[in-house]
Amino acid sequence: MEKIVINGGKPLYGEIEISGMKNTALAVIMGSLLIEDKCVIENLPDISDVSTSFQILEHMGASVRKINKTTYEVDNTRTKGGISPSELVRKMRASYYLLGAELGRFRYANVDQQGGCWFGERPIDQHIKGFEALGGKFEISETTGYYNIDAPDGLKGTHIFMDLVSVGATINTILAAVKAEGTTIIENAAREPHVVDLSIFLNKCGANISGMGTNIIKIKGVQKLHGCTYNILPDMIEAGTYMTIAAATGGSLKIKNVIPKHLESITAKLMEMGVEVEELDDTIIVSGTGTLNKANMKTQVYPGLPTDMNAQMCVLLCLVKGGTSYLTEGVHENKYRYCEELRRMGAVIKVDGRVAAVEGKGILTPAVVKAVDLRAGVAMVIAGLAAKGKTEIEDIYHIERGYEDIVNKLKKVGADIKKINVPDPYQYEIAN
Repeated sequence: MEKIVINGGKPLYGEIEISGMKNTALAVIMGSLLIEDKCVIENLPDISDVSTSFQILEHMGASVRKINKTTYEVDNTRTKGGISPSELVRKMRASYYLLGAELGRFRYANVDQQGGCWFGERPIDQHIKGFEALGGKFEISETTGYYNIDAPDGLKGTHIFMDLVSVGATINTILAAVKAEGTTIIENAAREPHVVDLSIFLNKCGANISGMGTNIIKIKGVQKLHGCTYNILPDMIEAGTYMTIAAATGGSLKIKNVIPKHLESITAKLMEMGVEVEELDDTIIVSGTGTLNKANMKTQVYPGLPTDMNAQMCVLLCLVKGGTSYLTEGVHENKYRYCEELRRMGAVIKVDGRVAAVEGKGILTPAVVKAVDLRAGVAMVIAGLAAKGKTEIEDIYHIERGYEDIVNKLKKVGADIKKINVPDPYQYEIAN
């Protein structure tokens, strides 16, 4: 068992390089299933979810070759559908992209139900709507609980209106429609940068997708895709996380390899709170002023404030000196499980449904806390960096699913932080 130990209360200064976007990387890796050829994928983040994704493909017959830390070659020429390993699929939510990719290539899919962070019920009804509109027949196996989709008569282009904006459903429908017969139009589509990035990747492989980045996406089906070399875009959530770290510690960080436009909603809220933000071409400089103003926030679909920044922003609201701020979750339910961990550090937060009332106390106190999910885990890191004294964070495997080398990145900008191995009490009892 590993945990992160932080001696906080110190402003951080220096430069941080942002890695490739987790959410794009996983969609592109799973989407490569559609391509009976070799693809070279560059700027991949060195995180456990990427490793798990490649392990799934290898189990299905793909050949995966690591070129360097951030570049992999994947050859799906001999990949077979319907045999993804349950124990790996259940480790992350993005494994449900296997459904669209398998259906698009093999005209059937057989995949266990996905895992990942739990934010209450996260149904895949909009995914199913897309698959069925294209000609797929969906069922859940009574014996295994697996999702099964079959399209014995092939897939045919159609007009689909999503009942709500869903990144996952938009991506899965794109994957299924790329090689369908005819033209597919998705209305009320998600506009997130990783939807755009996946579409550009597929187009580079010979797909015909247009309208990405708007709420109407058009896909003209093609018979075959070919391999390509593709560079994943920078991770806007990782960048946003380090922006909040600069604000929380009162330091100044030069955050490199970013697309400032993707960060506009985060930048706007930080500036409203009194944080100084300077935008350059591919760099953003964030400087804390020592005082944070209260602010009301609501997470939304892109280009609004990302739901993946909910927990990080909540930490900042705890550090406001006086006044109550309101944080509303506009995308998922049950995003506030992390609040109990922040309360251990002295936070005063009242949650009513999707709204958290955060009383600004100006400080957080060190404690032993847990990473209850990926973004909640990194919020505990931010809180630990802001609190004066020793904070210990357990269950850090959640953090490592989405943040590349976070401990060393923070060390380089002056953080007193380390990752340590601790004996598992249960194993110790067995051994003795």
